[in-house]
This record gives sequence, C-alpha cells and structure tokens, in this order.
Amino acid sequence: MNRSEIIAKHQQFLFPSVSTFYAEPLPLTRGEGKFVWDVDGKRYLDFFGGIVTVGIGHCHPKVTAKIAQQVRTLQHASTFFPHEATVLLAEKMAEISPGTLSKTYFTNSGTEAVETAVLLARLHTGRTEIIALRHGYSGRSQTAMSLTAHSNWRLTPVTDSGVVHAHNAYCYRCAFEKTYPECNLLCARDIEELIKTATSGKVAAFIAEPIQGVGGFVTPPKEYFLEISSIIRANGGLIISDEVQTGFGRTGDHWFGIEHWGIEPDIITCAKAMANGTPVGATVTTPEIAAAIKGPQISTFGGNPVTAVAALATIEVIEEEGLLANAAARGSELAKGLSQLKTTHAIVGDVRGKGLMQAIELINDPESNEPSPLAMNALLEETREHGLLIGKGGLFGNTVRLSPPLNIDKADVDAAIDILDRSLSAVGKTIPASA
Repeated sequence: MNRSEIIAKHQQFLFPSVSTFYAEPLPLTRGEGKFVWDVDGKRYLDFFGGIVTVGIGHCHPKVTAKIAQQVRTLQHASTFFPHEATVLLAEKMAEISPGTLSKTYFTNSGTEAVETAVLLARLHTGRTEIIALRHGYSGRSQTAMSLTAHSNWRLTPVTDSGVVHAHNAYCYRCAFEKTYPECNLLCARDIEELIKTATSGKVAAFIAEPIQGVGGFVTPPKEYFLEISSIIRANGGLIISDEVQTGFGRTGDHWFGIEHWGIEPDIITCAKAMANGTPVGATVTTPEIAAAIKGPQISTFGGNPVTAVAALATIEVIEEEGLLANAAARGSELAKGLSQLKTTHAIVGDVRGKGLMQAIELINDPESNEPSPLAMNALLEETREHGLLIGKGGLFGNTVRLSPPLNIDKADVDAAIDILDRSLSAVGKTIPASA
C-alpha cells in the first residue's frame, strides 16, 4: 500500500486514541541498524528508537537470526511448560541485576511488569499505599494510570485510591522555586511530610523511573534517590525502580539507571529495549519478596521461547560490543553538542539526561521561560524533513527526547546535532516569542 492508503486504513480501523507523530503520519516499511525507511523510500536516522525500545539497532542480525531459528523450532510454550531459553534468561537477569535481585517474573509489557511489582510490594508488606512521582508514567492499565501523574495519560478517573504522588526532581522548573544545591533537596525531603499527611503512615512502596521517560527525561540530582530511599525504608516501604525506559544500558556504564545513584532497589521492572523491540516485560526481585505471592500464577505469553531468545541475544550483543561504555561515551558527546545548541538557540531552555537518554526543553524565550509546545511540534516537522526522527514528551509537550541505539558512533551524533542545529534555526525564525 502507498502512504495515503495506509493512513486511511489506520484512521478507519484503529481506535482514534492511537496517537501518531507529525501533521501527516509517517508510515515506515523497514529498518536496519540506526536507520528506518518510509513507504516512499526516504531514509531517516532514528534518534527515538521506537520510544526508547530499539536499543541495539533495527533488525540486528544476531537477534533476528535467533528469533527466526526459534520460530521454526518452538514458537510458543506457556508458563506451564519450562523452556531452556526462559530459564537461561532468568539466570542472566539474576546476573546483571543489582544486589540480591535474582527472581524474575516474565510478562509482555512494561505495564504488566509494573502491575506485578505493585502486587508484590502489597503482598510482601501487607500494606496497600504506594508513593509515585509527579510527571511519572507507568502504563495504560487502571493501576498504571493511577500511578501516572501526567494528565494527558490518565484517561479515566483514579481507581486505585492507595496511590499518592510526591514531587519529582524537576530542577529546571522547581515546584518550590529553589535552586540546586542550595535547595537542600526539599523535593525529596518533602516525602516525609507526604507520608505523615497523605497516607496512613504505612507505605508499601515507592515507585519511580530513575529518569522520567514520558515526563521529558527529567534527571534528578545525584543525592535525590539516596534521600528518598532512606525515608521510605525508615517507614517500612520497598523501593521499586521502574527501568522500562532506563534499563539495558540506556543511561550508559550500567545495566540499570538506578545504579548511577548507588541504590539497590527491592524490585526492578523492565520492558522495551530488553528484547530490542520484541514484546516482553519482566519484574525482578529478591527470593524473599518473590515468595510473597502464595497462589499459582500463569502468563500465557510471558517469557515465551521467542521473546526469551530475543532478550538473551540482545544482552549478548550489549556485552560483546561493549555498548554500556559506548552509550556513556556517545551520550557525553551528545550532551556536549546539545549544550552548545543551548548557547546559540534562545528557544532551548534546558539540556538534561544521562547516557543515550538526552533531552532539550523548548521555551518561547529566556525571559519568560514559558514552555513552547508549538516549537516542539514545528521541530518535529523540520527534523523529519531533514531525515532525523526524534521523540517528544514532558508535561507541557515541549521536550525533545533523544534515545538512539546504543551502538551509534560519533558521526551519527554529529549528524543529529547538525540537523537539530539547522532545524532549530528554522523554528526560531517562524515561532513568535509570544507563542
């Protein structure tokens, strides 16, 4: 089908709530490494990676070969029947996870992984109340939307009354109008009062993304999670690190984002880049906490042979190609390039991130510092025209999200910065300061 036919059928047969980027949606036909092609044959450098999912590049030959072999051998076995790839993947998860986290429950998505984590925390502690972060995103189920503190993605009235929301470490737009480090981490210390005033005082768990994804790659100060961890554990709660976007080397040097801050969580949730695009989710915890689920459980597709071999192959590629270190090195280059763009483009208000999870926040002008979603939408169109795919996010819809494959090189970083530079110049000329 051609472009117009695909778009027409998308509008006719899919839910209207299935959102797409761009004024005119962009149908893709194939991908290879860091590039994707649209139906007209135009090539794009992919710096969004399918919402932080294609961690080692599109159609990586090692991963696709393992998938093809497994599909020809045994495509499906439910959790009633153990499979070699599934147990090997669980063993590998125990190896790469921090501390004593060694028990894994496989699912199909990040949403399911989060649901499992919340269930575990409640059963293990015998408590029900969960603290999440403002601007956070946890998925599209009822519980996940209750955890989410981003009105665009809360599509129904809150159904889980046991969830309360703490302030995130959004230093660029501090809710307390303070400046780090003089703020003395007021956003983190406020959780002590939150527990005393907005809960029964008996908290089951605190859940957070180490770097907020949909929230606009909000990156906390180094002491933030240490402070929160101390408060939560002093009050008898568990720490759940939502690694759906930050996991599997995305932030550089470590397998999981929370490791940058020296925290050993009680539970980790994973998905997205875990299998380089093959649907998978995982919840990893300690043997003691895993034992809190007393009854039987099944997951029809969780940890099935195809996704298990895809995840194993993805982990092997990250190890063999040294991609944890590469993500850190290329991420440093990308952050430097973005910081230079901030000095030359008045509509760039903030640069933040870690590893290959970098963001720039767009504003109308430095004086007002007002968010500019119009500039964001215009930049999407400009970068598309120049052959670069980027993401967007943030509470105000004004943040550029950059999450390219971990195996890009310096030339790819330079190419992306060049396109962003030219595109920002064009947008700066067309978006009025009062927009």
